Amino acid sequence: MEEDPKQALRSAALAARRQLSSSERAEASAQAVTRLLRLPELSGASTVLLFAATRDELDVASAVGPLAARGARTLFPRVRGAELELVAASDLRTLELGYRGIREPVGPSIDVEVVDVALVPGVAFDPHGGRLGHGGGHYDRLLARLPASCARIGVAFSCQVVPAVPREAHDAPVDLVVTEQRVHRSQARAG
Repeated sequence: MEEDPKQALRSAALAARRQLSSSERAEASAQAVTRLLRLPELSGASTVLLFAATRDELDVASAVGPLAARGARTLFPRVRGAELELVAASDLRTLELGYRGIREPVGPSIDVEVVDVALVPGVAFDPHGGRLGHGGGHYDRLLARLPASCARIGVAFSCQVVPAVPREAHDAPVDLVVTEQRVHRSQARAG
């Protein structure tokens, strides 16, 4: 039986990410956050969705302080069944272990309509806005609910950027992909 192209790519991208040492991940995360904070999309944002990184993911936590200093409110996702709900959090120490051992915020959920910029994790991205997640569809469903004006920014290590991610109708693209090495701007959602 032939292997599903998404699963094959998922396995390869996860293996590439695991090859990075913890110091390489930390350095690349710092470089990517520096690139993120320079983006015009983030300069005037009042509400920014971040995510709590797993051990192997690019960590955007260091963006919370600079975003707060600019007056931006930061949100983090929390899994509720098949959906992600968003909760305000500015202190990562308040996050608790949740779905699949990922740290999640506590408190009341916030309407997705207020999000100006969404930082989105993924297993693999392509320069054209294609995104491959873990296969649960949580982020695809969330991205579909965000306002059209919300900038969707994929965040990953450069080893996770591939020439093309297989896409299906339900797969939601991102507008940019930011790595420690560069910013890829796509036209995936352009009208």
